[in-house]
Parts: sequence; C-alpha cells; structure tokens
Amino acid sequence: MKYFKWTVLILALTLVAVPFSAPKRAVAASADEIIRESVEGLESLYAKSATAKTLGANAKGILIFPSIIKGGFIAGGQYGEGALLEKGTAPGAFSYRVVGYYNTIQVSYGLQAGLQKFGYALFFMTESAMSYLRKSGGWELGVGPTITIVDIGAAGSATTTTLQSEINAVFFDQKGLMAGLGLQGTKVTQIEK
Repeated sequence: MKYFKWTVLILALTLVAVPFSAPKRAVAASADEIIRESVEGLESLYAKSATAKTLGANAKGILIFPSIIKGGFIAGGQYGEGALLEKGTAPGAFSYRVVGYYNTIQVSYGLQAGLQKFGYALFFMTESAMSYLRKSGGWELGVGPTITIVDIGAAGSATTTTLQSEINAVFFDQKGLMAGLGLQGTKVTQIEK
C-alpha cells in the first residue's frame, strides 16, 4: 500500500510538471509555428543521428511532428501537428519546402498511466508512398505503405534495407514518464492552416 501511494504521488507530479516544462505548444499552432518547430525538430534530429540525416538526404519527402503530447490513465491519447516537407531546388540538407500541414492522433485503451512529449518524423523514400499520402489526405499508419521504425540509438547509419523501405519512422526528443512508443493505430490527417 505504501508503494502504491508513492506511485500515485509521482504520477500526479509528472502529470502536472511535464506540460509546464515543455516550451512548445502541441495544439492549435499557427502555420508559422508549425514550420519553425518542424525545421528546428529536423535540425535537432539530424544533429543527433547520422541515420536520420542519411534518410533525409534520400527521402522524397518528410512528414515531421516535432511536439506530440501523449497521456493517459486507463484510456489514453496523443496529439500533435506537423508539416510535410518536399525537396526544394536549393542545394543543401535543409532545402525543403512546406507543402502541407497534418495532425497525428491516437487513442488507446488498457493498462497505462503517465504523460510524455516526443516527436517523430516519417521519411518517405518512394514516390508511390508520397503519392498515397497526397491522394488520401492522410491515413491510419499500419494500413497502406509499409513503415519501418528506425532505432536511432542502435543504428550507426542507414542500411540498404532501411533505404529500400517505403517509409521510415524515427522517434526523437522523448521526455516524460509513460511506457512505449508506437505508431499502430495512429491516424494522420491533412489540416488547413
């Protein structure tokens, strides 16, 4: 019983502290805020991971969600907004132009408790995967083009197998206390900004 009380107290403090410690907003951001946060998130990811930088150099487009809030107690959910970047004509690692805005939503049920903030980037490696996203205006991840989750902590560089995947997902900047990150059942939808 003693440990249960401490667990509840730590969980309550985490639920209160994490939103205030996160400087970026996760809901209802303006187009300029989404662009700024997406570029900052991508630059930060590239600085931490040679794998992500290699994926970005070979990608047809990148859908990046820099600030997602996930929380739950029995029932849970996550939400974030991001930008779809396509390669521009200027040379360089960050020669992308914004071609759309998207949100990511996931609802889950089961034994869970906690709150966390994280980001993820989807690297579209084929034109057919980009075309699927454009035509559908979004989709439920796990249905449609195949997605490979890349562990940037374990991989030193992108492999030929990774580069052959249609879409590669990379999680980054995880903060907070909640077990597990996954994409199954996540809905990505195009939004107007």
